[in-house]
Amino acid sequence: MENKKSSLSTIWIFVTLNYLYCDLIGLMDSSLLKQYLTGNVDGLAINENFLLYAGILMEIPIAMVLLSRVLRKNMNCWANIMAGSLKTIVMIITLFMGSVTKYYIFFASIEIATTLFIVGYAIKWLRQKEV
Repeated sequence: MENKKSSLSTIWIFVTLNYLYCDLIGLMDSSLLKQYLTGNVDGLAINENFLLYAGILMEIPIAMVLLSRVLRKNMNCWANIMAGSLKTIVMIITLFMGSVTKYYIFFASIEIATTLFIVGYAIKWLRQKEV
């Protein structure tokens, strides 16, 4: 069981680093950076509420790094299924918002594949009988 907990935690670290690096590259994109500086990106207002919601969405994978290691099996599986599903849905939705760049599609594909893997891994673990 510890191996599965460790694996899930490590996978959440991997996907979190992808989220963060994609955001960092976005700040290096001069056309996006100009929009960030105006507080409006492709018609989306980057205000305090938006940043709060973005922070909450980023806290999910960060928290899952810890929760995957400390929660008991059933709660762990369900937390991973819910968090992985939510992050997958959010990433798919972002692909249909504003102008999507090649680098964003690249990172989003990795992130979606990873969170789908987390969901599948947690479902498989949930169905396994403890020996």
